[in-house]
Amino acid sequence: MTPESLIASASINIGLAILALWLFSVLKKQPRNAVIYYARLLSDRHVRALPLHSSFSLPRFLPSVAWIPRAFRVPEEDILRRHGLDALVLIRLFKFGIRFFMLCSLLGVSLLLPVGYYSESDLPTRKEYSMDAFTISNITRGSNKLWVHFSCLWFISFYALFLLYKEYKEILVKRLQHMRELSYRADQFTVLVRQVPLCPEHNTRSCGVDHFFSKHHPFSYHSHQMLYDGRDIEYLLKKLKKELEEKKDTEEHKQRSTSEEKFRDFTHKVSHLQSETMLREKELPVAFVTFKSRRSAALVAQTQQHSNPLELITEMAPEPRDVSWRNLAIPQKILPLNKIGVILAAAALTIFFAIPVTAVQGIAKYEKLKKWFPPAMAVEFIPGLSSVVTGYLPSAILKGFMYIVPYAMLGMAYLGGSISKSKEEIKACNMVFYFLMGNVFFLSLISGSLLDEIGEYFTHPRDIPSHLAAAVSAQGEFFMTYILTDGLSGFSLEILQIGLITFDIIRSCIYGRAKENNTYLFSFPYFRVIPTVSLSIMIGMIYAVVAPLMLPFLVGYFCLGYIVYFNQMEDVYEMTYDTCGRFWPIIHHYIFVSIILMQVTMVGLFGLKSKPSAAIATIPLILITIAYNEYCKIRFLPSFKNFPIQTAVEIDEVDEKNGEIEAHYVDAATAYNRHQPCLERVSIEESHTNLNQPLLGTGSI
Repeated sequence: MTPESLIASASINIGLAILALWLFSVLKKQPRNAVIYYARLLSDRHVRALPLHSSFSLPRFLPSVAWIPRAFRVPEEDILRRHGLDALVLIRLFKFGIRFFMLCSLLGVSLLLPVGYYSESDLPTRKEYSMDAFTISNITRGSNKLWVHFSCLWFISFYALFLLYKEYKEILVKRLQHMRELSYRADQFTVLVRQVPLCPEHNTRSCGVDHFFSKHHPFSYHSHQMLYDGRDIEYLLKKLKKELEEKKDTEEHKQRSTSEEKFRDFTHKVSHLQSETMLREKELPVAFVTFKSRRSAALVAQTQQHSNPLELITEMAPEPRDVSWRNLAIPQKILPLNKIGVILAAAALTIFFAIPVTAVQGIAKYEKLKKWFPPAMAVEFIPGLSSVVTGYLPSAILKGFMYIVPYAMLGMAYLGGSISKSKEEIKACNMVFYFLMGNVFFLSLISGSLLDEIGEYFTHPRDIPSHLAAAVSAQGEFFMTYILTDGLSGFSLEILQIGLITFDIIRSCIYGRAKENNTYLFSFPYFRVIPTVSLSIMIGMIYAVVAPLMLPFLVGYFCLGYIVYFNQMEDVYEMTYDTCGRFWPIIHHYIFVSIILMQVTMVGLFGLKSKPSAAIATIPLILITIAYNEYCKIRFLPSFKNFPIQTAVEIDEVDEKNGEIEAHYVDAATAYNRHQPCLERVSIEESHTNLNQPLLGTGSI
């Protein structure tokens, strides 16, 4: 890629970002767009706080940047209080990127760039047509200047490990403190029990749960809530809601009386199906068991209850709003088959995605593109077009294909049988990250730099490691344009919500504004944001020493991402659950993998540059990094996976002192039935008075 192509890519991305942010600042002021840009605030009934312009005045149509400095003024304590620890973890991820790449940029621009640029290259002619003059490729083989890169590698590695340790420790402290502040939550007293056996005396699973825990935990066991196969009840409830919506605005009395009779039949049928006798026949081998203290619940969740480890399988229950009810109904013996199916589906998607990645890299390499597709030479007749085609188009196409991957992976994670929505998103994060690492990064290296040497691989397989190390240096320009596209264009389009704006316009044209009272409120897409940002960290780390010119772009990437997603948390997305920071261990793992890849890549590059002493001296750094990661697994990870007994006892003692512990576990005893879809209560009386009032409420059974 030539400097002209890189400049063209940067210009297009900067222009699109400015245009998108300008449109956002104007559209956000329009009252009709409040359902998109203030969806979360409207759902919380904070309408008075919305900075909308109802009158036709000049400020309404002028862009503003007042929403940008707001992101840097809000302290972390406010983010934690309003959005939960998971949201704060994402914000800390962006702050990690800013801190890390800021120092790396200063080091790279002040030291590595001059060392690389003023070196005698093995390929001096490349300075005239590529960006390699600013990379490690410009340094001659065996040059002692490579020790500068070696020293920077050690410094950057230790700085990354220091930041990771600091973040892990601080987030763990915040997690334990946050759990104390959420002492009212039902999941702290509740254990999820699966594979519940039938009671031999009464032939019901409910009795089996009650008898077992009453006998083995007589002083701490309080009650239990069974899970039911209520698909027929859920169908009737959905049908009832639909009928209510259709007849909600009915004005004629005769029609209203007819609707009441119809609702009466529905409600009687649903109430009959929700009776204790009918539900007993629909019991599933799953129960939520509530204990009188958090300590007892934590001990039961972390120990084996039955002599047969395949029965009475226990774990801490997710919070009621986080439960994936359909997946809990999946039999335990079928789950392995589901997981195998998910693996096969993910593998098929990975293979399919190799096709567009290879095609994209063919576009990026214009000389090869002309050889494979001669009509592409027509691009040369239009001045500047070849720079746009090779500089901006490949990364834009790749980003477009990547957009659908997280949603496909989330669907696969759902089919995998996770017990909660948060675990589904965590699994989806893992699948998306490794998918992106394999397809976007490694496949881009192979298909972009080594496509013309595939035949040589089959004849000389021992040369593959050295070729891969060389490919990292050769593909620096492409990944620089990828960072620009993902950051400037990607983040700007995220905040603009162009898809929802288009859908809202089409919907208003078809149905009219009177029918559009609902906000476009969606759950925050952790499964999409975390892997994408982690991939950018991985690319930046691998190229931190190889191509330091990329580092300032990464600082801008993380600054813009921080501003955009802070705004989305505040105004747009809903936080549907709070795992108390369980996303951080997977983020830590992604960054650890990135550090290892950076170090292994440098070992290969030092070997290619005929500096075996530097390559050998890098191996201890890899071992130190692996040992550090193992220490973090021992020191921090267990406290994220389990509910520490010490913390549980401390919270119990505070509750007992304040006289609140009984109220908390009594509320937990009915919390899951209040959220179980098939146990949603129907109020018949409300239908007699006013059809505009909701028929459906919540209650326990």
